[in-house]
Amino acid sequence: MAFGLVAAFFVVELVTALTSGSLALLSDAGHMAADVVALGAAVVATRIAARPDSTGRRTYGSFRAEVFASGLAVLLMLGVAAYIAVEAVRRIGEPAEVSTGPMLVVGALGLVVNVIALVLLRGGASESLNVKGAYLEVVADTLGSVGVIVAGLLVASTGETFWDTVIALAIAAFVAVRAVMLGREVAAVLGQHAPVGMSPDEVTTALAAVEGVSNVHDLHVWTLTSGMNVATAHLMTVEGADPHEVLDGARAVMRDEFGVEHATLQVEPESHTGCHDVTW
Repeated sequence: MAFGLVAAFFVVELVTALTSGSLALLSDAGHMAADVVALGAAVVATRIAARPDSTGRRTYGSFRAEVFASGLAVLLMLGVAAYIAVEAVRRIGEPAEVSTGPMLVVGALGLVVNVIALVLLRGGASESLNVKGAYLEVVADTLGSVGVIVAGLLVASTGETFWDTVIALAIAAFVAVRAVMLGREVAAVLGQHAPVGMSPDEVTTALAAVEGVSNVHDLHVWTLTSGMNVATAHLMTVEGADPHEVLDGARAVMRDEFGVEHATLQVEPESHTGCHDVTW
């Protein structure tokens, strides 16, 4: 629904921007174009992620498709910000005619469309990095619509068209900052960093506290996609410890304390000497 709304309004805004001569409106239309692509990619990625693997080679399925879609949203946002900034700098010092009437009308309509899209996407933004990317795209575009309205009012009241350029630059800066913030999250997932809010040292300490465990090594924790954290670890046990109880206790710790439902845990008795450090 959000994709359909934004795609339909993008056509209206682009035509109005070209006919009115407003850079702020054109920048907002450019960002809305990025919204259309980002939302479309989010929809496709969600479908791909939910599709079962038929090749037998994707042992984790296609869940990472959502993360790649988020990365696409980042690139689009940075591209739009750069385009707006270049156009704004190019226009400095050049005479420009801006029709404020169409700016205000389209800016107000765009604000309504973006607010509706935000309401539709808000629930999933906290659960999925993919939806969050689309949500932030629309957040930035909402600010762009506000900027268009403000620019239209300032140009109409002062007669100075440079306000149109100033607002466009402000929109570009905001979009770039949000893109960098989202990009850091995407990079953390693709780089297999420890999930946000989960300290590997704390995980090691919690596993070591499981009854029967004498040592924890080769611990790895990472995020597969939003809401799907994964872990592996080797647990050495004291003499006489029940490996079944150790395994059940360790899995309960990972699930209840750290929210990791998929943990691959290797239980080894202290007498086992076959576990050596890897060469990389």
